[in-house]
Amino acid sequence: MNLPLSRREYLARTSCGFGALALAGLAAQESRGVDSANPLAARTGHHAAKAKRIIFLFMQGGVSHVDSYDYKPTLIKEDGKQLKFDDARVIANTGMRGSSQRVMKPLWKFAQRGKSGKWASDLFSEVNGVIDDLCFIHSLHTEGVAHGPATLFLHCGSTNFIRPSMGSWVLYGLGSENANLPGFISIAPSNGNGGARNYGNAFLPAIYQGTPVGRAGAPASEATIRNLNPTLPPDTTQEHFDLLRELNAEQLKQKPGDAELEAVAASYELAWRMQKNAPDVMDIAKETKETHKLYGIGEKATDSFGKQCLMARRLSEAGVRYIQVTYGDNSANPAWDQHSNLPKHGDHARAVDKPIAGLLTDLKRRGLLEDTIVWWGGEFGRTPYAEKNGTGRDHNPGGFTVWLAGGGFKPGFSFGATDEFGALAAENKVHMHDLHATILHQLGLNHEKLTFKYAGRDFRLTDVHGHVVKEVVGG
Repeated sequence: MNLPLSRREYLARTSCGFGALALAGLAAQESRGVDSANPLAARTGHHAAKAKRIIFLFMQGGVSHVDSYDYKPTLIKEDGKQLKFDDARVIANTGMRGSSQRVMKPLWKFAQRGKSGKWASDLFSEVNGVIDDLCFIHSLHTEGVAHGPATLFLHCGSTNFIRPSMGSWVLYGLGSENANLPGFISIAPSNGNGGARNYGNAFLPAIYQGTPVGRAGAPASEATIRNLNPTLPPDTTQEHFDLLRELNAEQLKQKPGDAELEAVAASYELAWRMQKNAPDVMDIAKETKETHKLYGIGEKATDSFGKQCLMARRLSEAGVRYIQVTYGDNSANPAWDQHSNLPKHGDHARAVDKPIAGLLTDLKRRGLLEDTIVWWGGEFGRTPYAEKNGTGRDHNPGGFTVWLAGGGFKPGFSFGATDEFGALAAENKVHMHDLHATILHQLGLNHEKLTFKYAGRDFRLTDVHGHVVKEVVGG
């Protein structure tokens, strides 16, 4: 006598075992304390958190640290001289060390800023006005000398393997503060250098994937935001959802207590709530004229990025856990990638400077900066010497600068240092894995415990590396 298969047995025997993999994923979530019926429910981390959410301002292409925040008088003194450096690209292509390069001084004037006396150039003059709120790490180093690998490593902790993005890990670890919105949103992401993998979930359950809004070079317009499903009229969409809800209800009646079926039904409910609530939250037209001015909205140079930063503030205020704002494009040499025309950095700085300063000011006056981490940086820095003796700088993964604000990071503080030229991290070196571990720590997550079992092993964002840089965080 053949007995009917249970749902679990059916999933295990069909679709080449893909159903069983889904069940394994659910089991892994349960080990993390995730409610299978509501996997996005907010939950506590491994320890007391200093921050609830994060806004990552991704400067795609690599800002020159020696022209912005890493003051090196030696570059001015040795400007124009041919000296030998261990260039990352030359080493990657030829294996040769000590290649001859022409030293190039910074193109923007440095001075001490704020009460902290932080050395910073004129490149980001507006951000200099809030420089005492920033915590600088000058000794960051990473993996990958090309944009693709380095960008993937920045987002996923791996240069080539398909791994979950940091935003997905954070959402998996903490859930969402708002049941009506995505917990992870990527504003104007780039299609290149990893593309969707930079906000993807990889082997984590799909519910933790980032939600893209707009794309690099074409941020979402207000019209797009107001209509997240332009292919169907509202009445038809409502009818479809009502029918789906009825079908799910019937299924649940027949199989009460089926956690997997309940989870599927909950995901549809969540998608509907998102469609209803997201447009209002992202409608920046509701903000005051003064706020628009603060972000540079309405000004030619800053309008686009200003809108993105204001949208990020509204989303963080509404409880979105992880928000990325990308300043970049879809080309092979994105935005800040000035190999032959470093003065172009000035144009990009004008586009982002006022919006970033406005975001920090706005978060602080609303009391949000206290428990929101703002992270600024690119996939690597740039060389302290001219590329091919020209007027640009090449990629530099060996030593560069990022800054963080809010979320328990020490304001008006600098940590680590590159060598006298700004070529390589030399003092209190911080690897990208360490930066990831430290940010997770501030969110209440232990990077060694935030794991997901896949293909027979426990994976984590920092792989088997990383340590928390305790010197940059408060007690």
